[in-house]
Amino acid sequence: MLKVIQSPSKYIQGAGALNEIGNAVKLLGKNFFIILDEPVKKVTGDAIASSFYHNNIEYHFGHFNGECSRKEIERLTAEMKTHGCDAVIGVGGGKTLDTAKAISYYQRIPVVVVPTIASTDAPTSALSVIYNEEGEFEEYLIYPKNPDLVVIDSAVVAKAPVRLFVAGMGDALSTYFEAQACFEARAVSMAGGGSTLAALALAKLCYETLIEEGLKAKLAVESGVVTEAVERIIEANTYLSGIGFESSGLAAAHAIHNGFTVLEECHSLYHGEKVAFGTLTQLVLQNSSKAQINCVMEFCHQVGLPITLKEMKVEGDLTQKIRAVAEASCAEGETIHNMPFPVTAEAVYAAIVSADALGRNYLASRS
Repeated sequence: MLKVIQSPSKYIQGAGALNEIGNAVKLLGKNFFIILDEPVKKVTGDAIASSFYHNNIEYHFGHFNGECSRKEIERLTAEMKTHGCDAVIGVGGGKTLDTAKAISYYQRIPVVVVPTIASTDAPTSALSVIYNEEGEFEEYLIYPKNPDLVVIDSAVVAKAPVRLFVAGMGDALSTYFEAQACFEARAVSMAGGGSTLAALALAKLCYETLIEEGLKAKLAVESGVVTEAVERIIEANTYLSGIGFESSGLAAAHAIHNGFTVLEECHSLYHGEKVAFGTLTQLVLQNSSKAQINCVMEFCHQVGLPITLKEMKVEGDLTQKIRAVAEASCAEGETIHNMPFPVTAEAVYAAIVSADALGRNYLASRS
C-alpha cells in the first residue's frame, strides 16, 4: 500500500488575518460567494467587505441555515449560481466550512475556508461530514483535494465562546490515539493510503501541545486575549489535528461520537465534546495504561470536557441507550473497524460503561 500525506495549499493564521483576506484570495477568483450565518457576519462581515473592496474583488454574501445537509448544499448552490460566482468562501464553524467545501467540489470551483472558531479540525481537510435535517450523522463526503486556502484570524477566534474553543481541544484530543491505531492496523487513511511518519509525528505533536498549552490557552480565551498558548492551541485544533487525522485515519473515538448522535439528548453537545468521551472510551477499548487514561481524564477535567455519561447528558435507561450507541458505532463502514483488532458492539458497550465508571471514580477522588 502506498503512503499518502495531504494538506491545504496554504494555511494563514494570526491576529488581524481577516484584514488581509482580499489580497490572499485574489488569485483564486473574481467573484466570491461567501457563506456565513448572521452572527458570524456581524463579527467578520465588515472586515471581509473592506478587504475585498480595497482589492477590487466582487463578492456576494449567502446566509447559512445551520446544518450541513444535502438540502442546504443544493439551496446555497442555486443561490450562488444566480450571482455568477466563480469561487466560494465558508466563514464560521465546521458545518459552514463543510458546506462550502461540498459546493466547491460539486461546482468545480476554488474554496477558501475561514474558521471563526477553533472547535474542530474540519478546516484543513478534504472531506465534509454530512448530516440529515435532524442533525444525525449521515455520511463522510471525501474530496480529491484539500481547500485552496485556510485563513484563521486568531483575534476573532479568541473572542468566540470558550466552550467552542474547548470543544476543539476535545476533537484534537483523539487525533494521536486514532492515528496510532490506524498506523498499527495499516488502515487506509482519509487521504487514500497508509500513514506516513510525518503524519503520525504531527498527530503526536498535536496531543503534546494540548497537554502542555491547553489550560493556559483556555484561561487566556476566557479573558478574550491572544497569547502564544492560544496561537499554539488554534494550530493544534486546526492544522495539526487536521493533517494528523486525515493522513493517518480515524478509528474508535469518532465512530463512538457518531454513535452518540443517535441519542437526542446529545444533540446539544458539540462535536469535540462527544469525541473527547469517545477518546476515553477508545483508550478503555484498547486497554491503555492507567497512567495514560488518567492523563486524558485530568486534561479533560481541567479544560471542561466530559468524562462521564452524566456530563454527556445521558441519563435514565442507560442499558438501552448505550446499547443503541454501541450498535451505531459498529455499523458497517464505520471507522471503528480501523482499530488493530476486531471490535464488536458488545465490546463497545462494555468500554462505554467502563469509561463512565472511571470518570465517576476520578471525579469522586477529587471531591
